Amino acid sequence: MKKIAFVSDFDGTITKEDFFNMAVDRLLTPDDLKPWRDYLDKKITHYQALDGIFSKIRIPQNELEDFIQTIEIDPYFTQTLDLCKNLSIPIYICSAGMDYYILKRIPREIEKYNITLLSNKGEYSPETGFKLTPPSSDHMFYNKNTGISKEALVEYLKKQGFFTIYAGDGIPDIKSAQIADAVFAKSVLLELCQKQNIKTLKFDDFRDITEYIKDKVQSSK
Repeated sequence: MKKIAFVSDFDGTITKEDFFNMAVDRLLTPDDLKPWRDYLDKKITHYQALDGIFSKIRIPQNELEDFIQTIEIDPYFTQTLDLCKNLSIPIYICSAGMDYYILKRIPREIEKYNITLLSNKGEYSPETGFKLTPPSSDHMFYNKNTGISKEALVEYLKKQGFFTIYAGDGIPDIKSAQIADAVFAKSVLLELCQKQNIKTLKFDDFRDITEYIKDKVQSSK
């Protein structure tokens, strides 16, 4: 059987809602969103837009910690993690957001399941907000627009001989969906895949991914 690798986006895929949308709804004002409008007008990059918007967050550290814990995780996510661990399937979380809230929200899962997290670095100060730092430009998974190149990770795994399973929900996921061996898409990514005739799999929650992996392994025996 060909080796399997599982790669997933975080916001809106593993979580019910994007941290970005949560922050916009509860922590920011309409004026704080100018960087996003500039991004949509192609004046700045996706990374620069997030950096500019997240820098506007100004709440005490303890309130931020509590806010991050309100991020809802797919209730069947750990089911998929358990299966991957039992089958020695490497797990990657690849996010065009930042590692700060991911590390705060699922630290035990990252450690227990030996998850590789690839994302922009995030540091927070109540006085200056978030500061994002992308990988260096010579990093193998660097992308000028998003900071992290999700498609470069998928390409790398495919070259290593892995059957790649990819899960995502947004615009930054489309290039990965174009080259992954199996795609679980929802929301905007699903619409983009349908427009580009990219085959996708049923993805209501992580139970669908778990069952797919089980069937994939069973059929190869």
